[in-house]
Amino acid sequence: MNIEGSVALVTGANRGIGRAFTQRLLDRGATKVYAAARRPEDVDLPGVEVVTLDVTDRDQIAAVARQIGDLTLLINNAGIQRGTRLVNGDLTSLQAELDTNFWGPLELIRAFSPTLARNGGGAILNVLSAMSWFGSPGANGYHVAKAAAWAMTNGVRLELAGQGTLVTGLHLGLADTDMSARIPGDKLPPTAVADLALNGIEEDAVEVLADDWSRMIKSSLAEDPAAVYRRIQAALAGE
Repeated sequence: MNIEGSVALVTGANRGIGRAFTQRLLDRGATKVYAAARRPEDVDLPGVEVVTLDVTDRDQIAAVARQIGDLTLLINNAGIQRGTRLVNGDLTSLQAELDTNFWGPLELIRAFSPTLARNGGGAILNVLSAMSWFGSPGANGYHVAKAAAWAMTNGVRLELAGQGTLVTGLHLGLADTDMSARIPGDKLPPTAVADLALNGIEEDAVEVLADDWSRMIKSSLAEDPAAVYRRIQAALAGE
Protein backbone atom coordinates (compact mmCIF):
# COMPACT_ATOMS: atom_id res chain seq x y z
CA MET A 1 0.00 0.00 0.00
CA ASN A 2 1.60 3.27 -1.12
CA ILE A 3 0.48 6.61 0.29
CA GLU A 4 1.67 8.36 -2.87
CA GLY A 5 -1.07 8.01 -5.45
CA SER A 6 -3.68 6.86 -2.92
CA VAL A 7 -7.23 8.20 -2.60
CA ALA A 8 -8.04 8.65 1.08
CA LEU A 9 -11.02 9.49 3.27
CA VAL A 10 -10.24 10.86 6.74
CA THR A 11 -13.02 11.20 9.30
CA GLY A 12 -12.83 13.94 11.91
CA ALA A 13 -10.52 15.82 9.54
CA ASN A 14 -11.20 19.30 10.87
CA ARG A 15 -8.84 19.21 13.86
CA GLY A 16 -6.28 17.28 15.88
CA ILE A 17 -4.96 14.00 14.55
CA GLY A 18 -7.51 13.97 11.72
CA ARG A 19 -6.29 17.31 10.42
CA ALA A 20 -2.69 16.07 10.70
CA PHE A 21 -3.55 12.94 8.72
CA THR A 22 -5.15 15.06 6.03
CA GLN A 23 -2.15 17.38 5.76
CA ARG A 24 0.42 14.58 5.73
CA LEU A 25 -1.50 12.65 3.08
CA LEU A 26 -1.33 15.71 0.86
CA ASP A 27 2.36 16.22 1.66
CA ARG A 28 3.15 12.60 0.85
CA GLY A 29 1.54 12.64 -2.56
CA ALA A 30 -1.98 11.28 -2.15
CA THR A 31 -3.87 11.85 -5.38
CA LYS A 32 -7.01 12.92 -3.56
CA VAL A 33 -7.98 13.40 0.07
CA TYR A 34 -11.61 13.52 1.16
CA ALA A 35 -11.75 15.49 4.44
CA ALA A 36 -14.86 14.46 6.36
CA ALA A 37 -16.32 16.36 9.31
CA ARG A 38 -19.66 16.96 10.99
CA ARG A 39 -19.04 20.68 10.47
CA PRO A 40 -17.43 20.89 7.03
CA GLU A 41 -16.96 24.65 7.38
CA ASP A 42 -14.27 23.91 9.99
CA VAL A 43 -12.02 22.14 7.46
CA ASP A 44 -9.36 24.72 6.66
CA LEU A 45 -6.84 22.84 4.51
CA PRO A 46 -6.58 23.73 0.81
CA GLY A 47 -6.38 20.96 -1.76
CA VAL A 48 -8.91 18.59 -0.16
CA GLU A 49 -12.44 17.58 -1.09
CA VAL A 50 -14.61 18.44 1.89
CA VAL A 51 -17.30 15.92 2.85
CA THR A 52 -20.11 16.42 5.35
CA LEU A 53 -20.18 13.33 7.54
CA ASP A 54 -21.44 12.49 11.00
CA VAL A 55 -20.13 8.97 11.61
CA THR A 56 -23.15 8.20 13.81
CA ASP A 57 -25.56 8.90 10.93
CA ARG A 58 -26.12 5.74 8.89
CA ASP A 59 -27.86 7.60 6.08
CA GLN A 60 -24.94 10.03 5.72
CA ILE A 61 -22.48 7.15 5.64
CA ALA A 62 -24.45 5.46 2.86
CA ALA A 63 -24.63 8.70 0.88
CA VAL A 64 -20.88 9.30 1.17
CA ALA A 65 -20.16 5.72 0.13
CA ARG A 66 -22.28 6.24 -3.00
CA GLN A 67 -20.47 9.51 -3.68
CA ILE A 68 -16.89 8.20 -3.34
CA GLY A 69 -16.10 5.41 -5.76
CA ASP A 70 -12.32 5.81 -6.06
CA LEU A 71 -11.30 5.18 -2.44
CA THR A 72 -8.18 3.16 -1.65
CA LEU A 73 -7.51 4.24 1.97
CA LEU A 74 -10.07 4.70 4.76
CA ILE A 75 -8.86 6.38 7.96
CA ASN A 76 -11.36 6.01 10.81
CA ASN A 77 -10.15 8.82 13.04
CA ALA A 78 -13.27 10.56 14.38
CA GLY A 79 -13.76 9.95 18.07
CA ILE A 80 -15.10 11.39 21.33
CA GLN A 81 -14.27 11.07 25.02
CA ARG A 82 -17.13 12.00 27.37
CA GLY A 83 -15.57 10.92 30.69
CA THR A 84 -18.37 8.43 31.32
CA ARG A 85 -18.43 6.17 34.37
CA LEU A 86 -19.99 2.75 33.84
CA VAL A 87 -21.79 2.14 37.13
CA ASN A 88 -23.42 5.50 37.75
CA GLY A 89 -22.62 7.56 34.65
CA ASP A 90 -25.01 8.88 32.04
CA LEU A 91 -25.99 6.03 29.71
CA THR A 92 -26.68 8.51 26.92
CA SER A 93 -23.04 9.58 27.06
CA LEU A 94 -21.91 5.96 27.08
CA GLN A 95 -24.07 5.26 24.03
CA ALA A 96 -22.58 8.30 22.27
CA GLU A 97 -19.05 7.02 22.90
CA LEU A 98 -19.94 3.60 21.51
CA ASP A 99 -21.75 5.10 18.52
CA THR A 100 -18.81 7.32 17.57
CA ASN A 101 -15.83 5.16 18.50
CA PHE A 102 -17.17 1.70 17.59
CA TRP A 103 -20.34 1.65 15.51
CA GLY A 104 -19.34 4.56 13.27
CA PRO A 105 -16.04 3.01 12.13
CA LEU A 106 -17.70 -0.37 11.64
CA GLU A 107 -20.49 1.18 9.56
CA LEU A 108 -17.88 2.94 7.40
CA ILE A 109 -15.96 -0.29 6.91
CA ARG A 110 -19.13 -2.11 5.91
CA ALA A 111 -20.03 0.69 3.50
CA PHE A 112 -16.60 1.04 1.86
CA SER A 113 -15.19 -2.49 1.82
CA PRO A 114 -16.81 -3.25 -1.57
CA THR A 115 -15.27 -0.05 -2.97
CA LEU A 116 -11.85 -0.99 -1.64
CA ALA A 117 -12.20 -4.46 -3.17
CA ARG A 118 -13.03 -3.01 -6.58
CA ASN A 119 -10.01 -0.71 -6.33
CA GLY A 120 -7.49 -3.43 -5.60
CA GLY A 121 -7.89 -3.95 -1.85
CA GLY A 122 -6.38 -0.83 -0.36
CA ALA A 123 -6.18 -0.27 3.37
CA ILE A 124 -8.14 0.72 6.46
CA LEU A 125 -6.64 2.45 9.49
CA ASN A 126 -8.57 2.52 12.76
CA VAL A 127 -7.33 5.09 15.26
CA LEU A 128 -7.54 3.29 18.61
CA SER A 129 -5.83 4.03 21.94
CA ALA A 130 -3.69 2.57 24.67
CA MET A 131 -6.99 2.70 26.56
CA SER A 132 -8.14 -0.17 24.37
CA TRP A 133 -6.28 -2.22 27.01
CA PHE A 134 -6.92 -0.57 30.39
CA GLY A 135 -9.66 1.23 32.25
CA SER A 136 -9.62 4.32 34.45
CA PRO A 137 -12.35 5.85 36.64
CA GLY A 138 -13.90 8.71 34.73
CA ALA A 139 -12.88 7.33 31.35
CA ASN A 140 -14.31 3.83 31.31
CA GLY A 141 -16.90 4.59 28.64
CA TYR A 142 -14.01 5.49 26.31
CA HIS A 143 -12.12 2.35 27.42
CA VAL A 144 -15.09 0.11 26.62
CA ALA A 145 -15.64 1.75 23.22
CA LYS A 146 -11.96 1.54 22.23
CA ALA A 147 -11.67 -2.05 23.49
CA ALA A 148 -14.63 -2.95 21.30
CA ALA A 149 -13.04 -1.09 18.37
CA TRP A 150 -9.79 -3.02 18.89
CA ALA A 151 -11.66 -6.33 18.79
CA MET A 152 -13.58 -5.14 15.72
CA THR A 153 -10.31 -4.19 14.01
CA ASN A 154 -8.92 -7.67 14.57
CA GLY A 155 -12.12 -9.26 13.31
CA VAL A 156 -12.54 -7.24 10.11
CA ARG A 157 -8.84 -7.77 9.32
CA LEU A 158 -9.53 -11.49 9.05
CA GLU A 159 -12.76 -11.01 7.11
CA LEU A 160 -11.20 -8.62 4.56
CA ALA A 161 -7.91 -10.48 4.06
CA GLY A 162 -9.37 -12.39 1.13
CA GLN A 163 -9.98 -9.20 -0.85
CA GLY A 164 -6.46 -7.92 -0.16
CA THR A 165 -7.43 -5.11 2.23
CA LEU A 166 -4.87 -4.24 4.90
CA VAL A 167 -6.48 -3.38 8.26
CA THR A 168 -4.20 -1.53 10.68
CA GLY A 169 -4.85 -0.51 14.28
CA LEU A 170 -3.13 2.60 15.66
CA HIS A 171 -2.62 2.80 19.43
CA LEU A 172 -1.25 5.78 21.31
CA GLY A 173 -1.25 7.39 24.72
CA LEU A 174 -1.53 11.16 24.48
CA ALA A 175 -1.32 13.41 21.45
CA ASP A 176 -1.32 17.19 21.67
CA THR A 177 -4.96 17.71 20.72
CA ASP A 178 -8.08 19.37 22.14
CA MET A 179 -9.21 16.04 23.59
CA SER A 180 -6.13 15.80 25.82
CA ALA A 181 -5.71 19.52 26.55
CA ARG A 182 -6.56 19.13 30.25
CA ILE A 183 -4.48 16.00 30.80
CA PRO A 184 -0.88 16.50 32.00
CA GLY A 185 2.03 14.52 30.61
CA ASP A 186 4.16 14.14 27.52
CA LYS A 187 2.18 14.37 24.30
CA LEU A 188 3.03 13.43 20.74
CA PRO A 189 2.65 16.04 18.00
CA PRO A 190 -0.31 15.02 15.82
CA THR A 191 1.87 15.13 12.69
CA ALA A 192 4.25 12.61 14.27
CA VAL A 193 1.32 10.29 15.01
CA ALA A 194 0.09 10.61 11.43
CA ASP A 195 3.50 9.86 9.95
CA LEU A 196 4.03 6.82 12.18
CA ALA A 197 0.66 5.42 11.13
CA LEU A 198 1.16 6.13 7.42
CA ASN A 199 4.61 4.55 7.59
CA GLY A 200 3.01 1.50 9.18
CA ILE A 201 0.50 1.24 6.35
CA GLU A 202 3.27 1.39 3.77
CA GLU A 203 5.08 -1.38 5.67
CA ASP A 204 1.92 -3.56 5.77
CA ALA A 205 1.84 -3.37 9.57
CA VAL A 206 -1.32 -4.65 11.21
CA GLU A 207 -0.62 -2.68 14.38
CA VAL A 208 1.21 0.57 15.09
CA LEU A 209 2.21 1.44 18.67
CA ALA A 210 2.99 5.14 18.53
CA ASP A 211 4.72 5.70 21.88
CA ASP A 212 6.38 4.10 24.90
CA TRP A 213 3.13 4.24 26.88
CA SER A 214 1.17 2.15 24.39
CA ARG A 215 4.09 -0.27 24.05
CA MET A 216 4.29 -0.67 27.84
CA ILE A 217 0.55 -1.26 28.19
CA LYS A 218 0.47 -3.78 25.33
CA SER A 219 3.47 -5.70 26.69
CA SER A 220 1.78 -6.05 30.09
CA LEU A 221 -1.38 -7.78 28.89
CA ALA A 222 -0.17 -11.24 29.92
CA GLU A 223 0.76 -10.08 33.43
CA ASP A 224 -1.25 -10.15 36.66
CA PRO A 225 -3.84 -7.36 36.23
CA ALA A 226 -3.48 -6.24 39.84
CA ALA A 227 0.23 -5.56 39.36
CA VAL A 228 -0.37 -3.88 36.01
CA TYR A 229 -2.97 -1.49 37.43
CA ARG A 230 -0.69 -0.60 40.35
CA ARG A 231 1.99 0.32 37.80
CA ILE A 232 -0.48 2.30 35.68
CA GLN A 233 -1.80 4.24 38.66
CA ALA A 234 1.73 5.04 39.80
CA ALA A 235 2.64 6.27 36.33
CA LEU A 236 -0.49 8.42 36.08
CA ALA A 237 0.29 9.89 39.48
CA GLY A 238 3.80 10.77 38.32
CA GLU A 239 5.52 8.43 40.75
